[in-house]
Parts: sequence; structure tokens; C-alpha cells
Amino acid sequence: MRLKRLLLAGAASALLMAEAAQSGLAQTAAAGAAPVITANTTIAFLDDIHGAQAMAWVRAQNLHTTSTLEKDPRYAGFYKTVLSGLQAPDRLAMPSLMGGAVWNFWQDAAHPHGIWREATQASYLKKTPDWTVRLDVDALAKQDGINWVFKGANCLAPADEHCLVALSNGGEDAETLREFNTKTSQFVPDGFVFSRSKQTAAWVDANTILLARDWDGKGTTLTPSGYPYVVKTMVRGTAAGQEAELYRGEPSDMAVMPMALTDGDGHQLVLIQRNVNFFETRYAVVEGGKSLRWLALPAKSEIQGMLKGRLIVSVEEDWHPAGQAAIPAGSLLSVDPAAAERDVQVIFTPGASQSIDQVGVTKNTVVVSLFDNVRGRAMRFTAPQAGQPWQATPLALPDMTSIHIVDTDHASDTAFLSVEGYLEPSQLWLLEGKGQPRKVKSAPARFKTDNLVTEQFWATSTDGTRIPYFIVHRRDIKLNGANPTLLTAYGGFQVSYTPLYAPEIGQLWLERGGVYVVANIRGGGEFGPAWHEAGRKSGRQKVYDDFASVGRDLISRKITSPRYLGIRGRSNGGLLSGVQMTQHPDLWNAVIIGVPLLDMEHFETMSAGASWAAEYGSMSVPAEADFLRSISPVQNLKAGISYPEPFIFTATSDDRVGPVHARRFAARLETMGKPFFYYEDIEGGHSGTVNAPEVAHERALEAVYLSHRLMDKE
Repeated sequence: MRLKRLLLAGAASALLMAEAAQSGLAQTAAAGAAPVITANTTIAFLDDIHGAQAMAWVRAQNLHTTSTLEKDPRYAGFYKTVLSGLQAPDRLAMPSLMGGAVWNFWQDAAHPHGIWREATQASYLKKTPDWTVRLDVDALAKQDGINWVFKGANCLAPADEHCLVALSNGGEDAETLREFNTKTSQFVPDGFVFSRSKQTAAWVDANTILLARDWDGKGTTLTPSGYPYVVKTMVRGTAAGQEAELYRGEPSDMAVMPMALTDGDGHQLVLIQRNVNFFETRYAVVEGGKSLRWLALPAKSEIQGMLKGRLIVSVEEDWHPAGQAAIPAGSLLSVDPAAAERDVQVIFTPGASQSIDQVGVTKNTVVVSLFDNVRGRAMRFTAPQAGQPWQATPLALPDMTSIHIVDTDHASDTAFLSVEGYLEPSQLWLLEGKGQPRKVKSAPARFKTDNLVTEQFWATSTDGTRIPYFIVHRRDIKLNGANPTLLTAYGGFQVSYTPLYAPEIGQLWLERGGVYVVANIRGGGEFGPAWHEAGRKSGRQKVYDDFASVGRDLISRKITSPRYLGIRGRSNGGLLSGVQMTQHPDLWNAVIIGVPLLDMEHFETMSAGASWAAEYGSMSVPAEADFLRSISPVQNLKAGISYPEPFIFTATSDDRVGPVHARRFAARLETMGKPFFYYEDIEGGHSGTVNAPEVAHERALEAVYLSHRLMDKE
């Protein structure tokens, strides 16, 4: 999996467990000396993430939040509703194609940590597949006494028998890698084991692995972003400390990692990927196991796979390969790895309203999911005969939805695609050979949609740019400015925010009369690289202006008003929410800020923050520093301003953004005597909580908060 994606889960008994956990929080907070922060209190102790004083403050804040919001009579029902959906046995079991079979990772009430299981493709297509459990993570966690979270497996193609299973303690990004045999369903005795680290591995052969990690446990081979930059060759049986170093990047890099590609014709290629920063990458072919040959690809490019021995590459900047016409940013290419700049074929160049979302490679085709005015589309491109262009076939799939590539099979021309919309439950479509896709599975509806409709509107931003947004509401909506409305967006890292079927939104918000809005603001990838570039670094004020403009557009249409308008964002979207709270405190009455960046004056020195300087800018560059100071939510909270009472949530084990951003923001509000709700999941990493009961608990707290702020009469 690519680094950018790496950087970018019985109800009654579960409820009792959650209540018992909260009782434990109450006892701990009461027994400890929880600090009370005032205007004269230093908050530096909160930077000690697991420190006793910091954790006492966290538990006290958690107790305040849970004891207040759980008293609401709606909480228990919200909790049970969300948990039921998360653990529903009729959820779609999403497939992974590996070793000629279908694999799936599954969590439910009986398996909160999850099971990794296998079925034949024929069996998988049945209503009730015949699964064989290969790894029981619950049993492993109990055996090891560790809160293991399954983070996937990296297997040696094409047999996919030997795998490195990634296990994370509590959901953090750092992982332990352990060799697993998919045929015996056992960890390999005396097999490869790589202890906890942020690390990336690539199989060269059954006895050789390339590995990038923290080699001495002291961080000397980690970049300021916290990722490794030294790759070594691990040969089975070699004594620890005797590994041969293959490549050493620069300490200033974001990360360096190995990668291995295999296509359906048996071609194999081992590469080194050097991420100079979040967006600029260099690739080198490993030749003879020892030497590197660097590829003449543009800096902003990404290798998506290999077909017929050629690399499938997307480019995010205009490229002028030697002796060829200019290739526009956003294009998808086929490149000869032996002559990367001289032998380039254009597979597809998106139009002005389009952008590529995902790319999958089968034995003879390239499958692409894309957006056209933020509506999902998909195409199949067939590898050409000599001297012929690539053949494009549009795939017939539902409109007004998101279309994603679930997985592709390198050994055949089989692919699975998912289709979903705000009101359309997830569907699974099977693509085989040269035919059109067919729907093979569909999740049941989790909420009533008879009186609901999805529309796409456009707002005009401060600089005149038109910003699209989706809105889901009742057909009989009254345009009286009094509809409870929840607005969300992301707006960063060229990530597109597209239609998603979210049962908790439908059940806890839409069915109760709420309006749900998703804004496709700049900074994302909805319209390709230029849409993202417009909102990068000091251009990010455009992102924030876009979002506020959508809020004002909702008000001008009399869909809602500031009294009934709330916002939600997480991660980079959490920063968005924090900025909106400080820049436009009168525009919103509810603000949900999740696992956020909020201290932009210091983000580069916090957790993996240094890796995002290419997105946000750097305090080392005067002009960029001035901008970061101007938007940083922590520093721009003002004592004399009346803010909406926010709901802030984060996770102690988040080793990507880290909880310190959220802690500092909440503590600054506390020093000013301003109200807020703060919830920090003691377990769970940046991607969220690690099991269904805790996810349901946090979502139910949010639902109560939104009900108080936007639905209840004052």
C-alpha cells in the first residue's frame, strides 16, 4: 500500500462494558489529582502524552464529557443503533484477491479484534460463503496479552503463501511484522519477525526481504517525520546486526521504503521509493540485489502497478519526456522501466471536470475509478498491440454515487468494484474479462430513504470560484432557515470527499429531520492536481473561504441559519473545523473537531508533523510562517470572543497527528473559562477507535451533542 494512503470497527453486554469502562474512568479521575487549568496554569505537562499528570487531566475531561452527554435519555438508543449497524452480520464482507482465493478481514460482536479468513471465489459469490478462518486476532491478543489490531498482510506473489502480518498495539501506526503461512494458518516457526516500529517491507524471494525501519531503536535512522530512511536486505538466517544496507536516503527526506511489483505474466520488479516530501517521490530499480538505477520520472508521480512488464504511473504535474509531447498533470501512463523517459504511452488524460481516483491492474487491463463533477465513474483500459493506442471502455455503473476499486487480480482480468451513495447502501460489482460489471452483492438498507433526496448545489467562494456540494434532506423540506444542518469537508492532500453510505448519519441525523451536507472544497482532489494546488501552503485560506462560502450559501437558500448550522471534520478536516471556529465563530452553533491538527505554529515538531510541510508550509519560511500564525486555531483563540461550545475528540495512541494538538486547544479554552466537550480515547490510533463498542460510544456522544446544539429548543 502506498505511503500516502498509509498516512492518509451482544449489544447489551457491550453497553455494559462501555459503562463499566466509564465507571473506571470516574474512579481513576476521582482518585488521582486531576489538574484544573486556569489562566495562570502552565499546560506544558499535556505534551507528556502518557504522563501521569496529563492522563489525570484527560480522564477528568473524559468524565465530564461522558457524565454530561450520557445522561441524555437518547444516548443509550443512539449507542445501540450504531453498534447494531457496526456488528450487523449482513454487512458486506469486502474481498481481497490473493493466491487464487478471496480473503476478508471480519469483526463482529464475537470477534471484536477480528478474524482473517479465506473462501473460494465461487463460494464467496454465494449468499453465505464457506469461510476458513486463517488467523483469529482475538485469540492471538489473548494469548500474547496485547491489544492487537490487524493492519493487513504483505504476501509474496504469486503464491501468496508467505506473508508478513502487520499487528499494531492499540491501533498506533507503529507495527510488529510476523511471518505467517496462509496454507498452514500458522506463524512460521523461527520465521521473520520484526519488532514494533514504523516500518515497510518488500519480498524479494522466499528467503529475502527488503526492510526500512528504526534500526537501532533510538530513532537515528528515522526522518523528522518519524519514518525510516534506511533500507537493509534481510536474508533468512542472518544474525541480527549483520544485515546488509542497500540504500540510505537523506535525513531530511519524509520516508524511504522498498516495494515489489509482480504482473500476471510473471515479470517482477523490486524498487526503492524515496519520498523527498509528501508529494515528491523518486523511484529506483534494484538490480542484482545490490545496485540502484533511478528512473527518470517526474517528481510528482506515483507508480500504481505493473502490466506486461511496464509500469503504470500517474503524474501529478505536467511532464515533458524526451522527444515527446507534453503530458498534462493528472494523466495515467504506461512506462517502460528500462527507458522511463523515452518510452511513454498515455493511457488516459482526464478532462477539465474529471480526476482519477483509483487505479487497479489486472493481467491484461487497467481499471480506473474517476470523478466527473464529483460523480463516480469507472473505465477499463486494455493493453494495446504494438503501435496501437490503449482501448478505453466505460463501465456501466449507477450515477450520483462513489465508485471505488476494492481489489484486482493480477493473475486474471477479475476486479471487484464498490458502489455507494448517500442514500444507496454499499453494493459489490464483479468485473470479469471483457464484459460489463455485474452486481453480485448488496448491503441492506440501514435507514429509511423514502422521503429523502440527494442534490448537488454550487456555492461561490470569496474569489469567485464555484464550489460544489452535496446535500441530503427531506423531500418536503421547509425553506425557513430552521433545519438542523451538519456540514462537513476535508480539503487537503488531494483527497476527494465523495458520496458515502453512513448508517449512523442516516439513523441518528437524517431520519430525525437533520440535513447533511458535504462540501467539495479546494485542497482536495475532486478536480485533479490544480484543485489541490490552489489550496496548498499559503493558498489554504482559499480552502477555508470555500467552506465558509458553502455555509453562507446554505443560509442564503434558507435551508438553515447559524442557530441550526453545525460542522464536523477530522484530521486535516479537524484543522478545518478549528479554523472555522476561530475565523467564523458566529456562523456555526456546533463544531466537532476530530483527531485534529490545531497548533500550526508547532505542528512540524509534533508526531509525524514534519511530513506535512509540503502541504501546509513551514515555520522556517518567513512568508509561510506568517500565514501559519494567522490561521493556527490554538493561537487564534481570543478571550473576548464568544465561541460555539465545541466537541473535541482524539486518541492517546495516535502516533501520526498525536493528541497534543487537541489537548492544547482544549486547555487554552479552559484557561479562558470557555465551555467545551473533550473526549480522548485511551486506545485507538489516528484512524479511529479500535473496536465497534468504542466507535459506537464516541458516535453516540457526538449525536447527543449535535442534538443539544442544533435540534433541541433553547
